[in-house]
Amino acid sequence: MIITKENRRTIYETLFKEGVLVAPKDFNRPAHPDIPSVRNLEVIKAMQSLTSKGFVKTQFSWQWYYYTLTDEGLAYLREFLHLPSEIVPQTHMKPARPQGRPAGYGGGRAGGDGAYRAPRGDREYRRRDDAGDKEGASGDYRPRFGGVGRGAGAPPS
Repeated sequence: MIITKENRRTIYETLFKEGVLVAPKDFNRPAHPDIPSVRNLEVIKAMQSLTSKGFVKTQFSWQWYYYTLTDEGLAYLREFLHLPSEIVPQTHMKPARPQGRPAGYGGGRAGGDGAYRAPRGDREYRRRDDAGDKEGASGDYRPRFGGVGRGAGAPPS
């Protein structure tokens, strides 16, 4: 399909900026939901072309196409859009994590790291004093399940 250079560049810029792209499977839709200036069919066909070259991974679910940029695709789009290697898609950025914990997190507690753990004395109720004296059914006990299931008509043995 013939796609204008302007539309192809817009599609590639959006893909590079986000790192992912979604498109509904609606070939007659006049505009793509995220890129209003481009027809949805053009987005799907441009992504189909990148998929065949191995630059994009395609996942289809519930009538939507999900496109994910691969490492080879990242290099290709960087060359196509003439971008430096410092610029990366949002999905490839590491989130900035704060150094240390917030002030109110776990303060004033002994053993200040890790999750909360209850004192071990609360599990004494599980231990039995008479571990050898177990009560149970006598040896001649035979449970009967009459009238239920497959063995309903069998004579007692």
